[in-house]
Amino acid sequence: MLNSYSNARYKKILKKPETVIANPTGYRSVSSLIYTPNKVVCMLTRFYVLLTVLCIIISCSRPQYYQTNKSYKKQAKQYAKVIEQQPAFFDAQVAAPVDWVGTTNFNLRKPNYVIIHHTAQNSCEQTLTTFTLPRTQVSAHYVICQDGSVHHMLNDYLRAWHAGIAKWGNATDINSASIGIEIDNNGLQAFTPLQVNSLLQLLDTLKRKYAIPAANFIGHADIAPSRKVDPNIYFPWKLLADKGFGLWYGDTTNISVPTNFSTPAALRIIGYDIKDSTAAIRTFKRHFLQDTTDVLFDADKKILFDLMRKSM
Repeated sequence: MLNSYSNARYKKILKKPETVIANPTGYRSVSSLIYTPNKVVCMLTRFYVLLTVLCIIISCSRPQYYQTNKSYKKQAKQYAKVIEQQPAFFDAQVAAPVDWVGTTNFNLRKPNYVIIHHTAQNSCEQTLTTFTLPRTQVSAHYVICQDGSVHHMLNDYLRAWHAGIAKWGNATDINSASIGIEIDNNGLQAFTPLQVNSLLQLLDTLKRKYAIPAANFIGHADIAPSRKVDPNIYFPWKLLADKGFGLWYGDTTNISVPTNFSTPAALRIIGYDIKDSTAAIRTFKRHFLQDTTDVLFDADKKILFDLMRKSM
């Protein structure tokens, strides 16, 4: 048992860390028992290191696109709130109705076109990254990788940013009326059988779900002939048409093209923007003839004439 002197000294030492403390086990420096400034710094450093490691472990356990998926859900909720709002009274500078009357007959607007693209990038992962960076301002509803896997990146009823400045027939805001499908392809290669198989299954689903007309399955180049070339000349448009996705021509052997046949008018009837007629011809030949020239020969005009009649 410590005597009264040692007890008093013990308490005194606690107030002055620089002195020596006497305790039941003998004498030693108080620095071994008191948190000095250096020890506090060391402990805090260790704490922050451990905290950093813990954060890394937690972040690694999350999905790769955790943050962008979180942003998607937040934006979707904001749009949902807009839809839930009661329509405002229209100010026609006349007496306003006393009560609001909401109709019971409505549904969601649906897409009426499917626009097919190639990504013009080097991997599916690169495209997914591009579509999850806000600064790029581009997106699509679906991305099909070379192994046939399909990423459904955006609800079909929401507006993706895939078409850009475009026109097809009288439609000028293509993004608002279409579903965009990007296929992983650098633009210089054939599409893999797995990609084509997945695409056909996806198109069948979209056509049945939204009653999209066969003629409204088109390419990015078709709606923007002076800007785009995708999907490239290796894309199997005839195979798609045979399955009911897109127009195609029949046997043109016995077709006789009228002497007053107008090439620009025929392209316009099919849907092409003929502001740049040379670009429109080149895009038409890329789609239907897997050709990149911009001259229509007699055989080409027969095909154009046949497609014009099917579009009327």
